[in-house]
Amino acid sequence: MKTIEHWINGAATAAGSTRTAPVHDPATGAQQAAVLLAEPADVDSAVAAASKAFDSWGDSSLAQRTKVMFAFRELLVRHEDELARLISSEHGKVVDDARGEIVRGREVVEYACGIADALKGSFSDQVSRDVDVHNFRQPLGVVAGITPFNFPIMVPLWMHPIAIATGNTFVLKPSERDPSASAFVAELYAEAGLPEGVFNVVNGDKTAVDAILDHPDVAAVSFVGSTPVARYVHERATAGGKRVQALGGAKNHAVVLPDADLEFAADHLTAAAFGSAGQRCMAVSVGVAVGAAGDALVEVLERKAREVKVGPGQDPASDMGPVITRAARERVVAAVTQGAEQGATVVVDGRGVTVEGHEDGFFVGPTVLDRVTPDMAAYREEIFGPVLAIVRVDTVDEAIRVINDNPYGNGTAIFTAGGEAARRFQREVKVGMIGVNVPIPVPMSYYSFGGWKDSLIGDSPIHGPEGVRFYTRAKVVTTRWPHVTRSAEAAAFHFPTTG
Repeated sequence: MKTIEHWINGAATAAGSTRTAPVHDPATGAQQAAVLLAEPADVDSAVAAASKAFDSWGDSSLAQRTKVMFAFRELLVRHEDELARLISSEHGKVVDDARGEIVRGREVVEYACGIADALKGSFSDQVSRDVDVHNFRQPLGVVAGITPFNFPIMVPLWMHPIAIATGNTFVLKPSERDPSASAFVAELYAEAGLPEGVFNVVNGDKTAVDAILDHPDVAAVSFVGSTPVARYVHERATAGGKRVQALGGAKNHAVVLPDADLEFAADHLTAAAFGSAGQRCMAVSVGVAVGAAGDALVEVLERKAREVKVGPGQDPASDMGPVITRAARERVVAAVTQGAEQGATVVVDGRGVTVEGHEDGFFVGPTVLDRVTPDMAAYREEIFGPVLAIVRVDTVDEAIRVINDNPYGNGTAIFTAGGEAARRFQREVKVGMIGVNVPIPVPMSYYSFGGWKDSLIGDSPIHGPEGVRFYTRAKVVTTRWPHVTRSAEAAAFHFPTTG
């Protein structure tokens, strides 16, 4: 059986690892590979390689860094189909969805290709007599990323291209559930001309995570995952003096007003709720039906949910694949059962879905729960599966209040034909990313991604301008070149002032 190794100092290696974890094909339920699980010594080796590489990479020219990024970008394009099928085989998402993930990650590589503009400093001439001031940004050193299973290439691509383009070296700890995409990316970086040790991959579990968080030579950690783990990462890493980006969970709402085009809204809610089997941090998991929109919206959603084709991700006819593990399937099924027991109406039930020829796969079908209330577990908990909960309210004000009372604040959307309601909504909701007639408002790479409240621990969003600031620190230089023909001015004992 194939064993997926680490990538340290420019080569695949088993290092000192002896433990492994299974990597499954979610569509069949069968194990298809084993992945090595790093010990602290393996993390030490990766960080040591990155530290050594930083000595030269940190002083490399912008031209050299962007040359690598342009080459890396072209390799991602060339290998898009191969990468998409690899992601689908380990995650379970359909191949077209995996391609979309690659494209959205590649956009950050394209942003990194233009990193020279983002790194420009500023200059102020003659701030005092014969004194000038300028500033610039420098890399931190060795930085690390700890990434989730649901986007095995996109989320890491939101981190390491900007970190590397700004002059840092990188250690990636991907999810052990679908690690092959990260190994593939390491090979592409090498082919693009990235020096050995600049990009490293250590596969593993909590042992590897803790070793990264505690390592004294790791300057910063980027994390995406659940809120409890995000809190843990933030607390442990900041205690060691590290910078931390920690993005947590979500419970994303989509508000539908009576004046919305219900076919349009239901189409987008269906795709946003059930795409990737609901395993997206930006998936719409709550539909908020306002007033007269309620019955009509649920009727259309029921029809569209029943039309979703569930099947293996490698099958071009499939709209939605399986969830990542058997345990994930059992958790989603239990959440639906609990919702029904607590009074929700099960309009579409995905608990009994099986796929012919893939009876052991981790499949659960699209599920619509109506008349869910905020006190129910189906509303309060992040199910992370293909479950859409419908909450009914009477007014836009009540919809805004429901969203603001929720502890998460990652993304939200409003479907309406009215500009006044949309404008009020976007100003009043306490959420980091908002879509107007757009269900999954993931910003472009030249903006930054991050929520509010329990969806972002700390205050550091990811990629875009905030990513550049996160992976660099500023220096301000005040300069005087005394005029050779002018008598020297006496030094003053009082605090220096301009003059």
